[in-house]
Amino acid sequence: MKKERVVKTNILSDEEKLKKAVTSGGEIPRHIAFIMDGNGRWAHKRGLPRIVGHRQGVKTVRAMVEIGPEIGVKVMTFYTFSSENWHRPRLEVTALMTLLLETINKELEDLQRNEVSLKIIGDLNALPDAPRKALERAIRETEGNKRLTLVLAISYSGRLEIVRAVNRIIASGIKNVDENTFASYLETADLPDPELLIRTSGEFRLSNFLLYQIAYSEIIVTEKFWPDFSRSDLFECIASYQQRERRFGKTSEQLARSSEF
Repeated sequence: MKKERVVKTNILSDEEKLKKAVTSGGEIPRHIAFIMDGNGRWAHKRGLPRIVGHRQGVKTVRAMVEIGPEIGVKVMTFYTFSSENWHRPRLEVTALMTLLLETINKELEDLQRNEVSLKIIGDLNALPDAPRKALERAIRETEGNKRLTLVLAISYSGRLEIVRAVNRIIASGIKNVDENTFASYLETADLPDPELLIRTSGEFRLSNFLLYQIAYSEIIVTEKFWPDFSRSDLFECIASYQQRERRFGKTSEQLARSSEF
């Protein structure tokens, strides 16, 4: 029989093209923060219980965490459960806490294998015992991992974080406080501020998230619900970030002059 010659092609998928474009197109944000909105509406649109939307949203988080180290992101922060979310129906809160416990127990091995460390911001003591202990264990066991820091904001309030920082500064006896001193008393003291904040589901509000830290973050709002947010969507958001001029109060002309030196 005559052998057919196999010809290898270099055809890239759309996702691969987007990834290649952002990794060669400019600065990759060190820290990306996500407001994961739309899980419940995603489920409602399909006639499903809200918790199904939250379960699907966990898969999106996993996909984002996998991308981070691939392209050089060092920190990813996810708004997982706000302090206001405790006011949701009791059955939904219970289901969310159960899902949190299941997810941590299931994902811990992958976090270790991929050298991802876990950090929690918010009031961890407000959680039921089982998910709180599971999170504390995951934090301890992943502490030495350096490839990516995964930050979950749980029972979190940006306003309360600022108030608590103020009270700690008062208790320390410090009289003169500058921005660096104040930032050192926040829960994110050991992290860079987010360069990019992404919010899904088309809502244009911050929802009490990282109010101090996002002072100069670039903000992108997408209409997609969080469970539908894909790897390609993240690459497109980063590409948009790379096209923006980050002036930090300066003029374009000043930036152009400083880049000459």
